[in-house]
Formats: sequence, structure tokens, C-alpha cells
Amino acid sequence: MGKDCVPPVAMVLVQLGFAGMNVVSKLALDAGMSPYVLIAYRNLIAAAFIAPVAYLLERRSGATVTKKVLLQIFVSSIFGATLNQVLYFVGLKSTTPTVACALTNTLPALTFVMAAALKMETVRPGTPAGQAKLVGTAVCVGGSMIIPFYKGPVLRLWASPIHWSFAEHTSSASAPAAAAGGHSGAVAGDVLIIGSCVAWAVWFILQSRMAEGFSAPYTSTAIMCVMAGAQCAGVSAAMDRSLAVWKLGFDIRLYSVLYIGIVGSGIGFAVMSWCIQVRGPLYVSMFSPLLLVVVAIVGWAILGEKIHVGSAIGSALIVAGLYMVLWGKGREMDKPGLDNDKGDEEAAVGLAFNGKAAVASNRVEAVSLPVFSATNPKQEAPRNGSN
Repeated sequence: MGKDCVPPVAMVLVQLGFAGMNVVSKLALDAGMSPYVLIAYRNLIAAAFIAPVAYLLERRSGATVTKKVLLQIFVSSIFGATLNQVLYFVGLKSTTPTVACALTNTLPALTFVMAAALKMETVRPGTPAGQAKLVGTAVCVGGSMIIPFYKGPVLRLWASPIHWSFAEHTSSASAPAAAAGGHSGAVAGDVLIIGSCVAWAVWFILQSRMAEGFSAPYTSTAIMCVMAGAQCAGVSAAMDRSLAVWKLGFDIRLYSVLYIGIVGSGIGFAVMSWCIQVRGPLYVSMFSPLLLVVVAIVGWAILGEKIHVGSAIGSALIVAGLYMVLWGKGREMDKPGLDNDKGDEEAAVGLAFNGKAAVASNRVEAVSLPVFSATNPKQEAPRNGSN
């Protein structure tokens, strides 16, 4: 049970880190920082942070950085870092952190559809596990959509003892500029955030593919952050050639780039890469709805935001849907061949006609826990008895 608890605990901690990243990033953008500069600093700081960790933990892993691996990391950096982050932070300037987090909860559905289309994730709607995954995904997305579109009355909560007055002043200063953009600006921001979710879902798929031949998540993360930092710096130079935009002082700009670089990219991407190798892309993406719940709590505690009835209902649905998907995923990993009870016959027929799909799904999900050594597919068979 000890090893089984590591992936879910790690992913919950990642979401807590991402919640703080959303808050400090919004404050930095409201203070006038360029989103392109913010992203470039984020990736360069992340690379500097994760490179020593990769050297210490993976220098004897036996994994070789070939031209093919570099090409895979380069493509991953375009989707998972540059495109994903540029679209998200540019969109975040025109909307609120809560709405942005709500829209990112389309990620599990997008990842599930892509993984199922590529035969990396089994569906089997006639089995209890398959039904839990399908219904849980729908409940998660539905709950996340309630929050931005239905507010309801404000919940009467006690005043937060750790309210941050600086955040209130910064947000108030940026309010006139946001109001000038109007409804069209908010819609454009929402569309950009949805586009970032598509890019992030592609990154999940690419990472699971790369794990088949290169099982060194910290090394790949460090290389990806260096590439993404260079790409974002080029985008920033093309958008604004002034050197003044790169200036950092001892203020929210410096604090935000340090936080999102170390926590948001350095630690976050490395932990997610490891969890993808251990549990697969859908498992990792299903923790993203927790981010909305955490952001709502952090917004109330630090930023003094009000929590509405719609937020509470949506959060409850998100947690319920997440539990359903994790239950279905865990059931499939315990019995990857066939489900029990009435689903056995239908699952057997599915395996007969879709053998390649089952093999692909098991290969992605079954990378053994010693992640610091190269993965040997022939050694994956004993996995069934370890869970």
C-alpha cells in the first residue's frame, strides 16, 4: 500500500503548487509584467533547478540521449511548455484565475479522447471500470462548468485571518484595463485557455510515448525547460524588443518567476513526468480538477474572494467524478485483462478484436517503479501482483 499511495499524494501536492502559481502569476501580470517574459523566466529557472537533480539521480540510469530523444523532447517542449503556457498566460490576462481553472478541467476529457483514439487507453463501457471512467470524466467536466456559469448566493463564511491586502490593491489597479476589454476580451481569453488545454493534452500523450524508450523524467524535463526558455525568449523578442520588459526588482515579478519556475515547472513537470510513466496520461490529467477547488480556497483565504453556492456544488461534483475515475483506473490496473461479473464476456470479446489496444494501454501504464533505470518491456509482466 505504501508505494500505491505515492502517485496520488504526489499529484495532490502538484495541484497545490499549481494553485499558488495561478495566484502569483495573475498578480505579476496585473502588475504589468509581459506574459512572454514571465514564461521565459519560468522555464529557464526551472531548468537551472532541475538540472542538478537530474544529474544526481539519473547519471547512472543507462538512459541515452539520442537524436530521436532530443527530437521528441523538442516537440514536447513546443506543446507542453511553450504553446501551452503562452496560450494560458495570455488568456489569463483577460479573465480570472477561477474561470481559467474551470476551463482547464476540460483537460481530462481531451486527454481521454486522444488516448482512446490512439488506443493508449481502454474504454470498455460494458464493464464497471469503463463505466466509472466515462461517467467520472463527464461528472468532473460538468462540475467544472457549473462554477463559471452559475454563481448563486454567497456562502456566509468567516473572514480569512490571512487576507493579503497587497493582492487586493494590485487587482483593483488592473480592474479598469480589464473592464475596457469588455465581454469580447474575456471570450478571447477563455478560447486561448481552452487551446492551452489541447496543447497540454498532446503533451501528456507525447510524454507517455517517450517513456517507452527514455525512462529519465528529470533529465527530459531539464532539457525541455531549456528548449522552452529559448523558444519563449524568441517569442518575447518578436513581440516586444525592449530590454526593459526583462527587468526584475525585489517585488512580485521576481517572486512570481522564482515560484513558478521552481514549483510550477521544475518540480511540477518532473513529478508529472514520473507519474505518467507509472500510471499513464489519463491518471495524471484527472487530478487537474482539484486545482479549481484549491484555487477557490486560496482565493478566499489570501485574496479575499467570495465563495458562491455554485462553486461549492461544482467542487463537490469534481471531487466525486475524480474519485470515480481513479476507482475505475485502479480496478483496471489490478485486473488489466478482464473485469469481473457481467463484464467478463464482453471484455473478452473486446480483447479478441482489440488486442493491440490492450497491449498499448498496459505498456503505457505498467512502467515499473524503478524510474531511474531504463525500462525493459520484458520485465513488466510481474506488475500485476505488485498492486
